[in-house]
Amino acid sequence: MAGHAEPKAAQDYSTKPGKSYPLGATYDGEGVNFALFSEHGTGAYLCLYDTAKPDKEIARIPMMEYTELVYHVYVDGLQPGQLYGFRVEGPYNPQEGDFFNPNKLLLDPYAKAINAPINDDNSRLGYDYKHKADDRHLVMSTEDSGPGMAKCVVVDPTFDWEDDKAPDTPLHRSVIYEMHVKGFTHLHPTIDKSIRGTYAALGTPESTDYLNKLGVTAVELLPVHQFTNESYWGYNSIGFFAPQNTYSSSGMAGQQVTEFKQMVKDLHKAGIEVILDVVYNHTAEGNHLGPTLSFQGIDNKVYYRQMSEKPEYYRDFTGTGNTFDLTQPRTLQLVMDSLRYWVTEMHVDGFRFDLAATLTRDDEEAGRISSFLDTVAQDPILARVKLIAEPWDIESYNVGGFPVQWSEWNGKFRDTFRAFWKGDEGKANEVTLRMLGSPDLYASDGRSPANSVNLITAHDGFTLNDLVSYNEKHNEANGEDNNDGSNDNMSWNCGAEGPTDDPTVNELRERQKRNFLSTLLLSQGTPMIVMGDECGRTQHGNNNGYNQDSEISWMSWDWNEKQQALFDFTSQLTALRQQMPLLSRRKFYGNEQISFLRPDGSEMNEHDLQNPDTRCVALFIDGVRVDEQTEDGQEVGDEQLIWVLNAYWEDIPFMLPKIGRKKSNWKVVVDTSTGEFNPEWNPVLGGHEYVIPSRSSVLLSLS
Repeated sequence: MAGHAEPKAAQDYSTKPGKSYPLGATYDGEGVNFALFSEHGTGAYLCLYDTAKPDKEIARIPMMEYTELVYHVYVDGLQPGQLYGFRVEGPYNPQEGDFFNPNKLLLDPYAKAINAPINDDNSRLGYDYKHKADDRHLVMSTEDSGPGMAKCVVVDPTFDWEDDKAPDTPLHRSVIYEMHVKGFTHLHPTIDKSIRGTYAALGTPESTDYLNKLGVTAVELLPVHQFTNESYWGYNSIGFFAPQNTYSSSGMAGQQVTEFKQMVKDLHKAGIEVILDVVYNHTAEGNHLGPTLSFQGIDNKVYYRQMSEKPEYYRDFTGTGNTFDLTQPRTLQLVMDSLRYWVTEMHVDGFRFDLAATLTRDDEEAGRISSFLDTVAQDPILARVKLIAEPWDIESYNVGGFPVQWSEWNGKFRDTFRAFWKGDEGKANEVTLRMLGSPDLYASDGRSPANSVNLITAHDGFTLNDLVSYNEKHNEANGEDNNDGSNDNMSWNCGAEGPTDDPTVNELRERQKRNFLSTLLLSQGTPMIVMGDECGRTQHGNNNGYNQDSEISWMSWDWNEKQQALFDFTSQLTALRQQMPLLSRRKFYGNEQISFLRPDGSEMNEHDLQNPDTRCVALFIDGVRVDEQTEDGQEVGDEQLIWVLNAYWEDIPFMLPKIGRKKSNWKVVVDTSTGEFNPEWNPVLGGHEYVIPSRSSVLLSLS
């Protein structure tokens, strides 16, 4: 190992050749097998560290066996809790795409736990930053990153799951809640302070009772794969098998694995599924000037997409500096092994794939023909969990383009209704499609309305409160001179920028929030609520809180009357959705089962739908014509429903139809102008006008 520090003695450790599979560190009760893939590396070392003094390397063991491109060794007597990492030899030639540097301690791609936060430190850089002439001619660093680098942890896989059973909620009956593990409970007033912001806190009765009262069926957790410290959100993964250690209240020496499992077990007992937001499109190693933490030093050419003519540079479809290369079999294997691990060993119920279009790319294009999609399609373990794509990356927008097994974040639903409720013209035709679960996107390839994951907001962008309170972003707190974050938010402040004492503006804002929530929860498809939107959480106009581990991003539990009223309204909507199966069907409606009505009661024609001034859309659902049973064998129902969306700034008299009876008594179920459910009003007779208030959503049922 010329040119760098000599390895320390292996002391008295007893070793055997071991096996090349499974990859990673596997404890069998008597010792640990270590296996590390590297196609282009010329040698590998297992480095063991003192559990009491993690900066102290106690052994450096050559991994002499090399089978099918895998270095492996078995060490007798090692126990769970043992700290370790790898060093890999090979050429350091950035201009050829090789970044091997055995002075850098590398995380095991298959590590099940990591013992410390991964912070910025120049010792992690594979090149000598003090002698960097330019970004193409880099000199190899000889500084040992081992002492300060986080270490992998050998874990004991045993856990008493008892009778844990996945809720297995049908997708069309699901209501998803996107949330941050720390942010949700960090300020919670009654959860024990010692566990707030952790997996343990999320599994407490305080958390599960709240989620059940809200009416959500699944939590979608922002990334919990081990990530580095640049991002509060966690979209910079470096350990695809390891739960983020800073979310553990019980310790980082493997306890985070047990605590995560207990959280899943507790949520399942409460009937709540766990969906993970996973980031396989890039890693935290950044561009070619980023730190050498794992993949870059193990085999850069295999794990990352490189520029063909300048292989020292990465192809970047993600905006993060690199793109993980799933066209490589071993990289694809890593991702698939990770997904199966979280299902079989951690009992999660599904995944939302960040920038999923990147995962489907061949050398250039994103599409349905990809090794990743083909592999997922035939996997028997993934066939039983929910798969949700974010169907875009920085170079493609592929909403509606994923295969039959996949659901998608429907960005067109979000954009359509943001524009519609803002009062933009020319949205009527698309509104009709989004209300019905986007049949233009999902009806022709074997999918259902539920494959449209409907959203108004997400973790990135304005919260619901801020969507109706700000015209412009206000990201000064991020430290980037308000240059970060999107400038195109399709928001409307309702007449004043930010907080105001104007009662007219504030009343309109509350109505608009109810409009968005009713649109989300009454449309066909799978609704996704973002943490805090149900209680008017604000980020004070910040639409890019990625680095805000602060009150800007945390959930506040100190509510005023308006916030409590909004929560009550939202929970009533989720309950209504469950009570009325017509609002969440497994199949798309046929033409004979629905129609769209004009305010005069006649059916809308193509001219009405294409008219840029049409801002009132009414959906009539004739439940009598719906021949369908719910999953438990109950009839979907024979109700007739009319759902009117009036984005006009004026009230509109609406003629309610007669439905073949002497008296058609229409009852108002919900009216967003007041936020009331089933108000004690006299029923409205068919053939008579009912005034739909300005900028409101009204649902009526025929009794």
